[in-house]
Amino acid sequence: MQERSERTRRKLVHAGADLFNRNGYANATLSGIAASAGVTKGALYFHFASKDELADAVQQCGCALLHAHVRALRESGLSPLQALVDTTHWLARALHEEPAVPASFRITKECRGTQPPVTDFHRVWVAAVCGLLRQARDAGELRDGCSWESVESLVAAAACGIEVMAGTGMPSAELRRRVAALWSMLLPALVPEGRAKEFRTAAPDTAYPREFSASAV
Repeated sequence: MQERSERTRRKLVHAGADLFNRNGYANATLSGIAASAGVTKGALYFHFASKDELADAVQQCGCALLHAHVRALRESGLSPLQALVDTTHWLARALHEEPAVPASFRITKECRGTQPPVTDFHRVWVAAVCGLLRQARDAGELRDGCSWESVESLVAAAACGIEVMAGTGMPSAELRRRVAALWSMLLPALVPEGRAKEFRTAAPDTAYPREFSASAV
């Protein structure tokens, strides 16, 4: 019974993410989400008392996907800076393949200033990026003599720009190429002279593991 309940909840979160992403928070209805998930509205209310609760669950799913990805990359032995590069590539892919991720960005923008406040996925994303960047600095991967505020601002702005580019309807393959091109410009400015070639700017060849999928969260 508990396993079936958890499956229903995951279906509702996935359906909510899909409709929040496609239609926006205001236009997504609980009736539509229940129908998309293939459950009754009563079953939806068993798990979520309101649209706000479901939207928060979608954002928590987006956060879990991001944190699982960062954790797995660091545990794989990649350097912090390479993990940062790969995390931006993960975002470029997730914005097209994992509805909870673009939905989390959209919910944050559309529900900003509401009470109670929603999870701010932009802040979560920037915190993950800056956390890896700080680890890269502490590991000696970054160039000496640069203002930390300048470096952090540049990388954070570039990382946030990936979501903006995706929002223009840019195809997935083009977005991934743009992210690689972005790092081709950034890395020489960030690392000591001659070391940029030590880092891969393109997306990794291997597919992302199953644990990065929303259906597994």
